[in-house]
Amino acid sequence: MAGWTGYPLRDRIAVLAALVGPFLVALALVPFRTDLSDTNAALVLVVVVVAVAAAGNRVAGALAALSATVWFDFFLTRPYQRFAITGAADIGTAVLLLIVGLIVSQLAARERRLKVITVTDAAHLARVHDTAALARTAASPDAVVEHVRQELTGLLRLRGCRFEYGTLMGRPPRLEQDGGVAVGRRRWDLDHAGWPPGEIELRASARGRYYGRFMLTPTPGSVPPLPARLVAVTLADQVGTALDTAGPPQDG
Repeated sequence: MAGWTGYPLRDRIAVLAALVGPFLVALALVPFRTDLSDTNAALVLVVVVVAVAAAGNRVAGALAALSATVWFDFFLTRPYQRFAITGAADIGTAVLLLIVGLIVSQLAARERRLKVITVTDAAHLARVHDTAALARTAASPDAVVEHVRQELTGLLRLRGCRFEYGTLMGRPPRLEQDGGVAVGRRRWDLDHAGWPPGEIELRASARGRYYGRFMLTPTPGSVPPLPARLVAVTLADQVGTALDTAGPPQDG
């Protein structure tokens, strides 16, 4: 108990909110669950997760993501009031809720900036959801690569986008996991200076291994907002996972 009381009051309240908040919100959605789509229900719970993480810390954010997934299963998927999911779509949405909740909560906790909450915009969540679904069903990871290439072009308002497989060559400017841009070892002031000149690298990796990178050609004078850049990073990670699952290409 002493260890618990040693935490700042703000963090203790955040942990309590992580446990109780998703439960109460999921319970409040019960009267509407037959009319509410899984994606919209998950969207509401992700907003709760991010709010907890933005007000607290990484532990509270992760706990809120787990709590949201559990109560989404219990209250909002059939069979109701049971910790069981029978529908494939429900399972996919629950897994996506957990993954997106964990990623976004950690970003929000680190930055503690409420504008990160806008990453839960329904259109952004739909992009992540559709890409995750394709990654599970595509016969080849190349289809996932092409899908994400097209998504990135629209999401980031790019003039061009291509994917390079294999070893990373050179040191072009890089779009980082937190949505910022690095040039060498220096942080680039994207909001004030715009995109750095040349192509921008967005790496696709999984389990600490790089499988390739998207090379982004920005449209001059057009800098997408932070939430869009965070979604772009998530999409690239899904490509890395698809390539990792497929294993090395077979010769011949």
